[in-house]
Amino acid sequence: MLGIVVSERTVSRVLRTIPRPPSQTWKTFLYNHLSEMVSVDFFTVPTVRLRVLFVFLILEHRRRQVLHFNVTDHPTSAWVSQQIIEAFGDRAVPRYLIRDRDGVYGIEVRLQALQIKEVLTAPQSPWQNGYAERLIGSIRRECLNHFVILGPRHLKRTLTAYLSYYHRTRTHFGAGQTMSGGAPGNGDRQDRGNTGTRRSTPPIRTACGMTQVPDKVLATDTTSSHRSPS
Repeated sequence: MLGIVVSERTVSRVLRTIPRPPSQTWKTFLYNHLSEMVSVDFFTVPTVRLRVLFVFLILEHRRRQVLHFNVTDHPTSAWVSQQIIEAFGDRAVPRYLIRDRDGVYGIEVRLQALQIKEVLTAPQSPWQNGYAERLIGSIRRECLNHFVILGPRHLKRTLTAYLSYYHRTRTHFGAGQTMSGGAPGNGDRQDRGNTGTRRSTPPIRTACGMTQVPDKVLATDTTSSHRSPS
C-alpha cells in the first residue's frame, strides 16, 4: 500500500520472531477426539507347549469397550485387514485409529476405504497408546497370569469369559465409571422411575476367577437397613 516492495526473505525473518502458541500435546489430542477414536494392539501369550499365540485387540476409547478381538499364531496384513472389516462391519466407523509402527499391519488401503485416519505412535513410546496397554495389563494380571493356556481355542474361550466380565461388571475409573451400571457393555443406560436402591443376587464365579453379577437384580426399599453382602 505504501509502494515499498518487501522481499520474501525479509517477511520470513520477521515472522520467525513472532511468538506463536505451541501445538496441542498428545494428551490434548486424545481428549479432544475421545469419542471418535479407537486403538489396536497385539500381545503374545505362550502355551503349555511353548507355542506363542498372538492376540489382536480393537479398543474403543470413550467407554473402554473391546469392539473385537481374535487369536492367531501367524499374524499377516491380510489377517489384520479382515479383523478390521469384522470389527466395523455392523457399527459406526471411527475417525481415528491409533497403532504402533509394527510392520505386520499394512492396513493403509483398507483404512482409506473405510475413511479412517491412521495415527502412528512415536517409536518406542507405548505410553502414547496407553488405553490399549492398560487393557493388556489388566488382562494379564486379572486373567492370564492365573491360567496355563493349552491352545488357541482355550485362549479364545478364556478371553471371551474375561471380556464378558470386563464389559458387564468391571468398572473403569479412568472413564468416570464408579459402579457396575457404568461398565462398558451397559452403555449410557440409566434406571428411571426407580427410587429404591439396587441389590444384586450372590455373585457367580467366572472362569477367570472373577465375580460376575447376574442380569437380574432385586430392588429394595431405601428405608431398609439391610445391605447386600460385599
